[in-house]
Amino acid sequence: MSSYHHGNLRATLLAAAERSLRQHGVDQLSLRELAREAGVSHAAPRRHFPDRQALLDALAEDGFARLDAQLRAAHTAAGAEFAPRLHATAAAYLRFATEDAALLELMFAGKHGESAERLMEAAAAPFGLLNDLIVQGQAEGVLEPGDPERVGIVLFATMHGIAALSNGNLLAPHLLDGITAIAVDQFIRGSRHSR
Repeated sequence: MSSYHHGNLRATLLAAAERSLRQHGVDQLSLRELAREAGVSHAAPRRHFPDRQALLDALAEDGFARLDAQLRAAHTAAGAEFAPRLHATAAAYLRFATEDAALLELMFAGKHGESAERLMEAAAAPFGLLNDLIVQGQAEGVLEPGDPERVGIVLFATMHGIAALSNGNLLAPHLLDGITAIAVDQFIRGSRHSR
């Protein structure tokens, strides 16, 4: 039975591609195999994705959109105070990064290709939210003044590093939440006292 319904082949292919990415990694992703799974001719996907790279780029762009939605939901649910917002947003990033490790890797792998500009635009929303959080912390005197992008890079590098340790099985999954909370607390304390 085909999972494809007229009019949503693109969405069907993207969903199948994401499943394949999770199960087999990026190297095994094949337009021909996705077409077979969707029950369409091997040429049909090319109407939406001229080649495999276009499919990978679309997956990465969708990944940034989903990351943005998850970060914003956590940010909003945490209330108006800076520290709870930062904790919730960092935890949401780590959850995304560890539950969708292959997708995260794909999202950051495309930064030098032909589609780099589109991927940077897709990444602007979630990273803009993180930047806004840093600005809020600075405005409230919780974080040191200065270029919010430079301050934010330290936080992002920390979160990304924790995700890499977890995804590489160098950090036990049950430690993830505790490590994330400690890292955010240390970031806040360190930024406050580094002047």
